[in-house]
Amino acid sequence: MSVIAERRETVFRRGRRLRRSPALRRLFQETRLSAASLILPVFVDARLREPEPIASLPGHMRWPVSLIGSVADRAAAAGIGGLLLFGLPADKDDRGEAALDPLGPVPTALRALRERDDGLVIVADVCLCEYTAHGHCGVLRADGSVDNDETLPLLAEAAVAYARAGADVVAPSDMMDGRVATIRAALDGTGLTETAVLSYAAKFASAYYGPFREAADCAPSFGDRTTYQMDPPNSREALAELAADVAEGADAVMVKPAGPYLDVLTRAREKLDVPIAAYQVSGEYAAIAAAADRGWMDRRRAALESLVGIARAGADVIVTYFALDAAAWLADR
Repeated sequence: MSVIAERRETVFRRGRRLRRSPALRRLFQETRLSAASLILPVFVDARLREPEPIASLPGHMRWPVSLIGSVADRAAAAGIGGLLLFGLPADKDDRGEAALDPLGPVPTALRALRERDDGLVIVADVCLCEYTAHGHCGVLRADGSVDNDETLPLLAEAAVAYARAGADVVAPSDMMDGRVATIRAALDGTGLTETAVLSYAAKFASAYYGPFREAADCAPSFGDRTTYQMDPPNSREALAELAADVAEGADAVMVKPAGPYLDVLTRAREKLDVPIAAYQVSGEYAAIAAAADRGWMDRRRAALESLVGIARAGADVIVTYFALDAAAWLADR
């Protein structure tokens, strides 16, 4: 047998040829993570005068409204795409009326941010859980269940208040049925037709929200949210929820949490033509941070790998507590 014939018989694909240097790996990357596609969650607290560390979200703070500009400065300098604002009011009640207050923490922060020219997209979360004394995402009936239809007008009024204050995007996260259509009609009816709606369309009843509930002071005082947030085993239902919100007028939709639901994200990307966001939630961030603190994994590599996985699954936009760090790491590559 000739040498040439022998070589032909033993030819195999050498995938390593395109992996042998950092330059080759960068050139042939299939998924490219960008700082501009990241959104940083920010907690604005009406009760504070100084930033307050959040124990379960190391590196993150609750911010007084007066210092929201410093957060925007860091975000803009890092090149990330935007901020997602959550509000903690001075007072709560059973209906979450403080969420509608045009002088509340989120509208006040929005007006302050709109006076700046940071080039950031400002997204306002729309939900009642941070504003209700009981911690649920809507108005309660006498039996303690959430009244879906009674909650809708409050959500719409909150969305209008945020849009008037300068939100580029309002993002309902409550999981009430019909809230996208109600919010869209309210925005259009008040002349706020340019305000976009990013719906938390597939938001699962997850154990990964624990640190957020500490940060936003919104843990339910009784029961849980399984009657209105999605059941984790249900992916077909998630696709139906995503499609329904698009039909109601959502400009973009979100899957939350991100990491445990990459299959939902991928299937949504295959079926929908609107932008899709994914929220790498507080528990995902805290798990990586805690493991890294113990020396069990490399924080930078684990965080970037998790974010690339979310992007690879189909997310156009990623909400993540790693946004500022990830932007710096990406710039340093």
